Amino acid sequence: MAEDPDGPEASRPNIRLTAPTFRQGASDTGVANPVHLLRRRPSKHVQIEETVSPRLSSSSNIYLGSYGKNPRLSQASLENSSPGSHGTTPRNSVPPSPRASISHIQLAPLLQDVDVETDTYDLEELRDGFFDASFYRPIEWDRDDMREKAFETLPVSFQSQPSSFFQSLLQQWRDLVGFLKDISTTRSGVKLAKSFLGFFIAYVVCLIPASRDWLGKYYYMIAISTIVNHPGRSVGSQIDGAVLTIAGTAAGLGWGSLALYVSTSTVAARSGYGGVLATFLILFTITIGWLRCVFMRFYQAVICAGIAIFYTCLAGTSQAVGWQKIFHFGVPWVLGQAISMTVCVVFLPAAGTRPLALSFHTSFQVILDALQLPCLDRKLLRRKLAWNSVHVSQAIRDFTIDMSVSRFDPDDVRFVRNLIQGVIRGVLAIKPDAVLFEALEASGAGSSAIHGRIPNEADLRISMGARLGPVQLISDVLGGPTRNMIEAMRDVIICVDAVLMEISGHRKYLGPPTNVSTDISETLGRLTSSMERFDKALDSLVGRPEIPPTYSDHPEIVELFLFVHPVRQAADSVLALSGKAMEMQQKNRRMKIRLPSYPWVKSLLRSNAQVRHDRGGLTAGFYFRSQRQLDKTMQDLQSKDFVPSRRNHESCAAAGTPNMQPSSTDRYEEGNQVPPEKHEQTPERRTLRYRIWTILHRFQDFESRFAFKVTLVATLLSIPAWLPQSRGWYNDNESWWAVVAVWIMMHPRVSGNFRDLAIRTLCVIVGSVWGGLAYAAGDGNPYVMAVFAALFMIPMLYRFTQSSHPRSGFIGCISFTVVSLNAYTIDPKSSIVEIAWTRGLALVVGVVSAVLVNWILWPFVARNELRESISTMMLHSAILYRGIVAKYIYYTEGDEPGQEDIARSEMLEGRLREGFVRIRQLMELTRHEIRVRASFDPLPYSALIDACEQLFEHLVEVRQSSLYFQPHMLAGGGKATEALFSLRRDAVATVLMNLYILAGALRSNRPVPRYLPSAAAARRRLLDRMEQLEAEQAGKESAPKVGKGVRWADVYHYAYSSALTDIVEQVQRLQYYTKEITGESGFDPAGQPL
Repeated sequence: MAEDPDGPEASRPNIRLTAPTFRQGASDTGVANPVHLLRRRPSKHVQIEETVSPRLSSSSNIYLGSYGKNPRLSQASLENSSPGSHGTTPRNSVPPSPRASISHIQLAPLLQDVDVETDTYDLEELRDGFFDASFYRPIEWDRDDMREKAFETLPVSFQSQPSSFFQSLLQQWRDLVGFLKDISTTRSGVKLAKSFLGFFIAYVVCLIPASRDWLGKYYYMIAISTIVNHPGRSVGSQIDGAVLTIAGTAAGLGWGSLALYVSTSTVAARSGYGGVLATFLILFTITIGWLRCVFMRFYQAVICAGIAIFYTCLAGTSQAVGWQKIFHFGVPWVLGQAISMTVCVVFLPAAGTRPLALSFHTSFQVILDALQLPCLDRKLLRRKLAWNSVHVSQAIRDFTIDMSVSRFDPDDVRFVRNLIQGVIRGVLAIKPDAVLFEALEASGAGSSAIHGRIPNEADLRISMGARLGPVQLISDVLGGPTRNMIEAMRDVIICVDAVLMEISGHRKYLGPPTNVSTDISETLGRLTSSMERFDKALDSLVGRPEIPPTYSDHPEIVELFLFVHPVRQAADSVLALSGKAMEMQQKNRRMKIRLPSYPWVKSLLRSNAQVRHDRGGLTAGFYFRSQRQLDKTMQDLQSKDFVPSRRNHESCAAAGTPNMQPSSTDRYEEGNQVPPEKHEQTPERRTLRYRIWTILHRFQDFESRFAFKVTLVATLLSIPAWLPQSRGWYNDNESWWAVVAVWIMMHPRVSGNFRDLAIRTLCVIVGSVWGGLAYAAGDGNPYVMAVFAALFMIPMLYRFTQSSHPRSGFIGCISFTVVSLNAYTIDPKSSIVEIAWTRGLALVVGVVSAVLVNWILWPFVARNELRESISTMMLHSAILYRGIVAKYIYYTEGDEPGQEDIARSEMLEGRLREGFVRIRQLMELTRHEIRVRASFDPLPYSALIDACEQLFEHLVEVRQSSLYFQPHMLAGGGKATEALFSLRRDAVATVLMNLYILAGALRSNRPVPRYLPSAAAARRRLLDRMEQLEAEQAGKESAPKVGKGVRWADVYHYAYSSALTDIVEQVQRLQYYTKEITGESGFDPAGQPL
């Protein structure tokens, strides 16, 4: 519509919008609500400026708005601006680049024959923070085919079909046979023997009348103490546990003693002693409940403090305090810790090195499997590599967090961990290409190469004859050296494994066999020579006339190079690892006491492996910790805004369009990042109000919720102890064990399912019944009770200390100990049956209460956590994509990524890999949840995790490929880069917008819009424009450059472009599977009410 430039529209202010910052947690969906945007006042992202007149097209009276003509988008303008150019360069006069043609082939099924309009009529969006989005009809997927592909991504445990009753019995029998085999042939038997021996010694002490009378009424606390901090752990962990349990017990007894003193200090206090005890109990329970969640290192101390405070305030309550009850608890507890410490140190002590050595050995075995090329199940192998990369870091933390006796130096093992993870990264980058080895085996020319001799030209021509071609030539020249280098890498890995196992002292039990040599220098020499032969063979290919100057018609050549070059880089990583192993071998290695070297502040948030296991909820604990650490890292990365290069003022002026870049960015140089000082200390973060808000906001987290839940249940179950009408039966039946059961069984994260509730209740009942039978069988005969204790406690201690269900084993051990040993102190009027059912019922009430309250108040729902975790990983992938684009692709000259940036990126990628490992572990928890509302279909979730992980792997590939060339300097230099400015922006912004929308839909569990910006169309436009510019640039060059550096730049340019196209494909998969989970919001049917 025509507009009058002097009309009333000319006086309207120009409203310029800047890009809002997408941050996780800004709203429920991660996407701003348009209704709120329409109603609220202009924010800091809206700037109102006065304008002289509206912008009109120079050739017509059409109002262009924020669009403007830009000569950079005109191909003719680029050609005419080039010196010596006359007319246009025909597009078909030069062969297209392979990456463009292959990318078009990849994009074809994603567009499904949609006619993508690539002509923009020299117009582009000029507002900062906006982009041109194209919307096309959604892709029509074959649902059966997609579900079949999703089934292939499922973990092995999900792929098994439901078993029948007889198959379940058969599986139980197999588990029993496996249990007997483990305890008789592996280290598990030693660990179980130590745990049982500590308990059995304490139990026998309780059976002796003299020691029982000396210890007091609650003598059986000596046995409970050996269960809580059992000796089936390393010496360093045992010392740490003894100190913490004694300190926690002292804190609980001390606070309880203060409560007893205050409650009986005056007449008024004695009349309301129940209220005084309740006040002290609530305050202490809230505190230790919060500490239990925040500081994992104090878990054992907090557990013991809770048991002590409940005993002090609830056991034998009355208005007359008997202070001997404090000693009746404290003395047996300390003696129990002394017994556990003695057994741990004297009987087959564990120095603390074995878990670390086992982690190293397992990692080396998986690396060897990955170097067995070609491999059958590459996806499963990649998951194993990622898991071992995470596990070796955890093993190092466990080794340095406690005291140990080892030949390993903590600094050396940290360095070895980094080198092992570098090898794993190198192996993950290898894309096995079977063509290389198939061509080698099919050709007789490979025989000379296999033995290490580089075949000359005469050998090749004789062997290949008329079949000589570039692919066959590369296969014959590089096949033998590549295979020799891989075999040399395997030999070095085996030798390094033997050396490290020899240093650890566990080679006899873990491997490798004794016939494997530990002479690293010999295997290192073979690896070095094989690398040199490979380099010579590779150099011999440069300038060969058989290899085409460009790879337009031979993309398989690029695939071969993309296979052999990562192998060469992995060899460098193996070489560095072997050098460090040789250095460690040459040192004078003696057994030394290694004190804890893990940073003290960080150690407060972690615990050793055995404590993590005994605590329970291991999978959820690992997941939430890794997510919290990853969120903090990504938040730091997200807070660093990147200001792209400003538009060319001359080009904008020639087009008659103003520079739409925000004036605030003019304070900084072009292409530089906003100074970090801008984000480190903002006025809001320096104010007292902000600090108070952060503290109060922290109290809304799960720590405070758990503290409230456990305090609520404990207080309600404690009320009968303070009321006169119920105090008698509460004390006589020792019902305070119900509160202890709540404290032990309630978990801060995992609420448990019906199966867990049934198993824990069954363990309590069986333990109580067995304890009563132990006393009744021989009328309290100590020998009979000892036999019964051995029969029950051996499998129950194994369940507590080594199985995947430790809390059911823990409460089973407690129930048997309390019932069987309480029988010695019963009133002659009472019977063993009454002892068994009253104590057992108290423990059952505690177990059921803990699970039910966790189900009702802020429950842990694995499927909801899984959905939100995938949403978070999508946001993290978007942030990583944005960072890679800004730092590694579209950077300015002089701002190239350095070694520090690469190291930081590798660290971030490692944490993201750990995130995917933890998400898959979290998915395992969904198999045991109660399906009240609907059944849970794991297929779309598994496929969505796989697609998100594939997107991440392609991002890593983009970053690694961009290091071998300069993406922003290609295709004609500065003018061509300016011509691609808006197209690159649209391609990047479209992917980011898709990820943000899908992540928001998953987090809020809302349907995904039917029409989303087409990332495939934006990518297609960019590729078409780049192909035009490269055709023009190729027409200007007199002859193609031939050189090693140029060839690798061309190869990795192909990999870089192909990976970006693969990202678009994964975005389409993310759209499909997200819609499968949340649904799709389309148009309302006609006649249906809104």
